[in-house]
Amino acid sequence: MPPHLLHDPKFVQAARDHDFTTLFAMAHSHGVSYYRIGEAAGIKADRVSLIARGKASLTALDTIVRVADALRIPGAHLGLAERPWEDSTPKPHLESDDDRDDPMNRRQLLRGVLAAGLTGTALTTLADTRQSLDLALAADTEPADLSDLETAAETYGYGYHGQPPAQVLADLVTDFGELRPLLSTPQPIATRARVCRTAGQMAGMTAIVLMDLGARRHARSWFATAATAARESGDKQLLAWIWAREAMVPLNYGAPQAAARLAEQARQVAGDRPTAAATLAAAVAARSYALSHRDEQAREALTAADAFMERLPAGARTDTWFTHGEQKHHVHLSHALTTLGDTARAHESQIRALELSAPTSTMTRSLLQIDAAACLRHDGDPEQACQRTIAVMDDLPHAYRTGLVHRRALDLYRSIAAQHHREPAVRQLRDVLAA
Repeated sequence: MPPHLLHDPKFVQAARDHDFTTLFAMAHSHGVSYYRIGEAAGIKADRVSLIARGKASLTALDTIVRVADALRIPGAHLGLAERPWEDSTPKPHLESDDDRDDPMNRRQLLRGVLAAGLTGTALTTLADTRQSLDLALAADTEPADLSDLETAAETYGYGYHGQPPAQVLADLVTDFGELRPLLSTPQPIATRARVCRTAGQMAGMTAIVLMDLGARRHARSWFATAATAARESGDKQLLAWIWAREAMVPLNYGAPQAAARLAEQARQVAGDRPTAAATLAAAVAARSYALSHRDEQAREALTAADAFMERLPAGARTDTWFTHGEQKHHVHLSHALTTLGDTARAHESQIRALELSAPTSTMTRSLLQIDAAACLRHDGDPEQACQRTIAVMDDLPHAYRTGLVHRRALDLYRSIAAQHHREPAVRQLRDVLAA
């Protein structure tokens, strides 16, 4: 443990309280890796990471003693008896320039220390020698918390699962912050690529939640960070996924031509293989072209998206933010076909998407219902379209009434011809959106 921490009031209080979440976190912030703590104390490094993040605890007395010895925390700090290594016996100095240059001196010193048996001083000397090699090996060792963060990224990829977007956002950004120490430490190329890939995934998902909450400017900044991380990771499919997702910001907020440019950029990076990113990019391009009144290009992109979808491997069809399942495909088709005025096919996609959407998919189900209302407007019934949209907004929890759902409902209102604006249902929708 860095000596100055032993005098830090926060550290001393945490030690007194056996608050190992704070102790491990402070050690980690001062350059002591979870791997080194775990290896020295005989605890799995993943568990050390969980304790430092407040997701596990440490209460067993024998483990606390091992931690005290591993981190050289005086026994009094933790309410323990004085540890053997705290005695006043002079410790041999093994790290002088002469000693490092003379193996014979090191050998003699070690023999002298060990002649008295496995005393605290002897064990400390052996540990110091071994730990000096650990430091040299650390650059080639996978950070203990990387696997945990990769697992977290995968878990977040399954979406909201009924949780409010703001809660998911808080958890995501907290875990994203854990990646910074890994990026600031020299790593082998393969390990750094994994760190960057996880950073790209988490930054991309953070951007998605921000977009859903209506924070467009911040979403774009997070997408830029995600793209930088993806490029450094070398994962072209992740980069294509990020750009396709980023295209949905201008797509959903009134800049379809900018969205089309980003979507085409994503399509070029994704290539011609049937991947989730390639399918998503084509579907987003179709929606962007439809909103830009470039119907021919929209239909070409729809055809490409359908062709990719038919050839998509089973593993890429699961229901996560990084894959492209049937439900997600029909959500995109619903919007593209509704915008194109192909209401019969749009209605088919809406029915199928709703069948495949979980009851907790509040935002997705609301957007599909607004698409269905927009189809009624296309088919000449603006009053019914407004009534359906008002019902959707009224049924929404407060946390979902802003951002994307509000924007889609506003787009429907703005598409209604001016001669209908005095009709009761249209006026009521205007008031609901204004509120």
